[in-house]
Amino acid sequence: MASTVWKGYISFGLVSIPVRLYAAARAEHVAFHEVHAVCGTRIKQQLFCPTCNRVVERSEVVKGYEVDKGRLVTATDAEIRKIAPASTDTMEITEFVKIDEIDPLYFDSSYYAVPEKAGAKSYQLLADTLEKSGYAALAKVGMHRREYVVVIRPRGNGLTLHTMYYPNEIRALPEYGKQPKVKVTAQEIALAEQLVKSLAAPFRPDRYQDEYQRRVLELVKAKGAGKQLKGEPARRRAPVIDLMQALKQSLAAKKPAAQVSTPVRRKRAHA
Repeated sequence: MASTVWKGYISFGLVSIPVRLYAAARAEHVAFHEVHAVCGTRIKQQLFCPTCNRVVERSEVVKGYEVDKGRLVTATDAEIRKIAPASTDTMEITEFVKIDEIDPLYFDSSYYAVPEKAGAKSYQLLADTLEKSGYAALAKVGMHRREYVVVIRPRGNGLTLHTMYYPNEIRALPEYGKQPKVKVTAQEIALAEQLVKSLAAPFRPDRYQDEYQRRVLELVKAKGAGKQLKGEPARRRAPVIDLMQALKQSLAAKKPAAQVSTPVRRKRAHA
């Protein structure tokens, strides 16, 4: 059963909705352990204090923040809990925005908001109102030892939340978008549009799988059975020199077989 990652209220105006948050998506990967190559035993990591010159237990460890070079200020969990913001218990909606106005670059993690029994009607009211109006809600929530801005949007007769990065967390790249303006011809754009249309399809996420992870698992399974897998040769692509030719060849490769013209045999007239 899924575990609750946050429990509290969503509020707007004088309406409070008791909800629980559950992680909507988690990244999957093949997890390797660190193993001693000599004997094949899993390595155990220990915490070591260079001043006391000994291994320390987890119970002896506290959090510390470096305020100056080499000077640390420590804080206990109890001290941190005391200064937690109100958003730790209540997500107060501060404004409503159009979802398409938010740059996806700001989105971080996704969560399902599930109502408690007492908040079922007010939850449905907010979900239906957002669905009908086309707006999403912005609020702040305190969890995982930090405060997030979240966008709340309707999805599948429920409410989904996305934590967002703050503006100072969005990295700027000086050279991004600064490349010199290159002239593209109308014919090249027309061919590129044809290529886009030939690849256009409804969004079906089930069509995509992690090929890298699948191959790693095949490698582990093969080695476990005493076999070896042959790797694939690396493919190198050369820069496109003739853009028009590359577009034409791409379109020709995408043309369905049914559209390829075939010679028609004419029936001979009977004498």
